[in-house]
Amino acid sequence: MTQPRAPDPHAGGHGAAEEPRLLDHLVELRSRLLRAVLGLLAALLVVMPFSHKLYAWLAAPLVARLPEGAHMIAVEVASPFFAPLKLAFFVALVLVMPWLLYQAWAFVAPGLYQREKRLAMPLLVSAVALFYAGCAFAYFLVLPVVFGFLTGITPEGVSMMTDINAYLDFVLVIFFAFGLSFELPVALVILSLLGWVTPAQMSEARGYAIVGVFVVAAIVTPPDVISQLMLAIPMMALYELGILASRWLAPKPE
Repeated sequence: MTQPRAPDPHAGGHGAAEEPRLLDHLVELRSRLLRAVLGLLAALLVVMPFSHKLYAWLAAPLVARLPEGAHMIAVEVASPFFAPLKLAFFVALVLVMPWLLYQAWAFVAPGLYQREKRLAMPLLVSAVALFYAGCAFAYFLVLPVVFGFLTGITPEGVSMMTDINAYLDFVLVIFFAFGLSFELPVALVILSLLGWVTPAQMSEARGYAIVGVFVVAAIVTPPDVISQLMLAIPMMALYELGILASRWLAPKPE
C-alpha cells in the first residue's frame, strides 16, 4: 500500500508570499487612484463657478480680431452649458496635473533604485513645466497670429461667426499639440537614458530632425508660414536642449 507523501514545507511557499504582496500593491494602487480622483473633483468644484469667465478669457484672442458686428454663436442647444463645463474640466485637469503625477510617483517610487529616483523627479517636474510653457506659448503668441490670419483670409461678404463648441475643440487641440511638442527634451533624455539613442546620434540626425519638426508643424498648425515657424523654431531649440541635457545626464564610464 502506497504511503501518503509528506507535505513539502517549501511547496507553494513562494506563491503564498507573492499573494499578500500583490494584494498590498492593489490596495496601494486603489488608494492612489482614489486620491487622484478626489483631487481632480476638488479642483473641478473650485473652477466650476468661474467657467464662463474662463471661456471669455479663452475666447479673447478670437473675439478681439473678429470684424465689427461679428460674434460667437452657439449652434447646438446645450452648447452654452457643455462648452464652459468642458473647459472647466480641462483647466482643473491641467491645474491638478502635479498632484496626479505625484500619486503616480508615490506608487512606483518604492520599486526604483536610488539613481532612478534621483533622475525621475527632475524629469517629472521638467515635463509638467514644459507642458505649461507650451500652453502659455500657444495662448499668448500663437493664437493671436492664427486668428489674425484666419480672419484676414475670410472672403468678402462672409460673416465669420464661430460656434463656441467648435472653437473650444480647436483651441484645446492647439494647447495639447504645443504642450506635447514642448516635451521633446524630456523624450530625448528618456531615450538616451534607456540606451536607445546616444547624444552623438542625435547630433548626427539633426538634419532629419529639422525636417520632421517642420512636418509636425505643418500638420498641427493652420496653413500659414508664420504659425508653422512659431512651432518649428521652438521645437528646434528644444531639440538642441534635449541633446545638451542627454549629454549631461548620460551615465559616465567608470
